[in-house]
Parts: sequence; structure tokens; C-alpha cells
Amino acid sequence: MYRQLPSVDELSRALSNLEGRFPRALIVDECRRVLRRAREAIARNEGVPHDLASRALAALEALEQPSLRHVINATGVILHTNLGRAPLPSAPEPGCYSNLEYDLVSGQRGKRDTHTAAYLERLLDAPGILVNNGAAAVFLALNELAAGGEVIVSRGELIEIGDGFRIPDIMARSGARLVEVGTTNKTRIDDYARAIGPLTRLLMRVHRSNFRMEGFTGQPSLEELVALGRERGIPVYEDLGSGCFVDLAPWGIAEPTAQASLRAGVDLVSFSGDKLLGGPQAGVLAGSAELVARIRRNPLFRALRVDKMTVAVMEVTLRALLLERWNELPVLRMIRQTPEQLEVRAAEFLRRHAIRDAAIIAGESMLGGGSTPQQSLATCLIALNGNTVAMEKSLRQARPPVIARVEHDHLLIDLRTVDPREEDALAAALLAAQSAARA
Repeated sequence: MYRQLPSVDELSRALSNLEGRFPRALIVDECRRVLRRAREAIARNEGVPHDLASRALAALEALEQPSLRHVINATGVILHTNLGRAPLPSAPEPGCYSNLEYDLVSGQRGKRDTHTAAYLERLLDAPGILVNNGAAAVFLALNELAAGGEVIVSRGELIEIGDGFRIPDIMARSGARLVEVGTTNKTRIDDYARAIGPLTRLLMRVHRSNFRMEGFTGQPSLEELVALGRERGIPVYEDLGSGCFVDLAPWGIAEPTAQASLRAGVDLVSFSGDKLLGGPQAGVLAGSAELVARIRRNPLFRALRVDKMTVAVMEVTLRALLLERWNELPVLRMIRQTPEQLEVRAAEFLRRHAIRDAAIIAGESMLGGGSTPQQSLATCLIALNGNTVAMEKSLRQARPPVIARVEHDHLLIDLRTVDPREEDALAAALLAAQSAARA
């Protein structure tokens, strides 16, 4: 059967018309790949594969398509980790140079921090720097402030932050030694006080951003922890995780803000940029000018620094927060939508696009992204009847793909996380999915 396969040269000649579109070396390489897979199929007794030229062509055409693509998030999960968490407010101009590390006033070399530092200081009343993500911020803070020493943390705060990354593991890699105090459910200020020794470098508070403890629980207030730190001359560091800058209580969301922690006297805070902050993936460290300056001088700061694209988008994000232009930040715009507004929007969407076999029902949106556990936002959902499995698959294969929810044999669409500019594409995908499901 192997003799029935063409040679690499024969197969590549069958694709010679593609040479103006793809490099010849790439065509030949793909032909080798197709033939190798064909031989493997024969070895598995699956017979001789047909249409080898078509297979090679499909593989080459797939290389022309971007892997990272625009997706319509119709799930209602605002900070959907699998879909990139916070949708970005805007992107910088493509293909341009910038003054990333150039001082336009003096004509001398500058620092990339300057583009975000002023906004962070105005928002937090404290200096701040960026690194490439939240875990990097924790690692860098521990490495600079506690390497070779001890960090005291409550047992109830030794969290896993996603994808198997755990606070104790990050701490161990940083060179700091973990000292656990209290119990899983209850820690007192005396537990911290008794654990302080000559090697203690930090008192650390980790916000339980991705889970909630209820029942017989307790922990010292930030003010108590700060008072103990001041009494013993030990800095207090809080990892806030989500990085909330805006009080979300009017929308039913209880989440501590970075400003509140710093006002309580915490010496250093860290948090993510792409969660409730509403910006790009980044880690922010802010607080005591002395501690932030120390961290910035750490050689690892350069290894963990952010790219110009992150700087550009973070600047836009922080400016919108400072000027309270909430609607310029997609995350805050989505959170602020009321169920009544979403009901009106859903009804108009169904009417305008003549979508049938659908109903508007009450439901819940989630913030997601490892934040605000067990908290949700009331919403209105579009529930479509029919073959939900077929419709969901069709939506994922649409251009752009649409990601929806399936619950109780209904396909659910939450317009909270759909940009109004995406509604026409969403409607076209829904109509095509309904047609495919009926076929």
C-alpha cells in the first residue's frame, strides 16, 4: 500500500500553482507532513488516504488564518478567563514609533514607567509600577523584600490563583520562607504577633479573590495588621488579586479597592490589570515610595517588565478611571448595565433581526476571571429553543465565533457582554445556527 503513495516531488508538483502564494519550501515541507501522516495511517491498517493534495492545501490555507481571533462573548461572564478576561478599551496606532523611553522635553532617554506612573499616583495617592502579570508582581515583591527571610501569612489565604499556581510555590521560588499562622477558617492578630521573629520581613495579606469562606470564620482587620506592623517595624503587603479601583457596591458587588487598602495604611499592594481594573494583562505594585523604588531596582524588574502595547493600553485605562469616564472601559460599562436596560436591548435585538423561537428570561451574569466569588449581576437572557447542541456548535464555527451558554436545554445569549457593534454579526450567526439546527 505504501507504493500507492506519491513521492514528495509528485505531490508538490500537483500544488505548483500555489507557489506565488506560498514559499516553495513551505509547500514541500507540508507535502512531507501529509505523506508522513498517510504512512502512519497505513501502519494503523486504516488504508491509503485519498485527496492528499487537498489535505496539503487545507493545511497551507490554515497557516494563513490567525489563531488568535475576535470572538463574540455572549456568555454573560464579563472577565472570561478563556476569552482574554477584560476586553480592552482601545489599542494604540499600529506600525508607529513611540516615545516609550524618550523624554520629548529634554531630548534624553526616559523611562517607560512615566506613561502610567502619574495616573497611578493620582488614583492611589502612592507611586506604582507595572510588571507583566499579577503573579509576577507577587514574586517580585517577595523576592526583593523578603528573600532569605520569613513572610507571615494566614493559612486561610494560601490560595491557588489558577492553572496550578499557588502562593506557597511562588513564595518558595522567590527565596522567602512561608510562616503559616492561624487555622483555615480563623486567624487572630495575636497569631501574627506570636509568629514574628528576627527573620520576619513581611506581614502578608492575600485577598481571597476566587473563593469565599462562610460560617465560623474570622481574620484581623487591615487596620489591626497595619498597627502590628508599625509597632514591630515590619511592612504590611497585601495582594488584592482583582485590582478594583471603583466602588461596585451600587451594582451589588462587594470587592475591596486598592485605594481603601492604602488608606488603611498598607505599605504595599499588588493586583492584576486585566480583571476589575479593566485593562491589559499586567501586574501593578503600589505603595510606599521606598518599597516601590527598591522593587524597581531589583534586576528581575527588567525581566518582568511590560511591553509598549501594554503601556499604551494601560495608560488609556488609567486615564479613563481618573477622569471617571466609565463608559470608555468595557468592563465597567458592562457591570453598570441594569436588567431593565438589557431587557429593552434584548427585545429590540430580537425584533430588529426577526429572530424567532426565542424568549427573554431573567438570569444572572458573572464577573468571572477569579474575582467576586458567589456574586452575580441580575440580567435578562435570550433563550433559544431547538437543537441546542447543533446551534452551539454552529455558533462556535461562525465568523466571528460566538460563545454562548447552554443550560436546561436552552441556548442562552447574554447581551451584557456583547458590544453593540457586534450585534449584527451575532444575529447573523444566530439565524445561521437556527437554520443549521433545523436542517
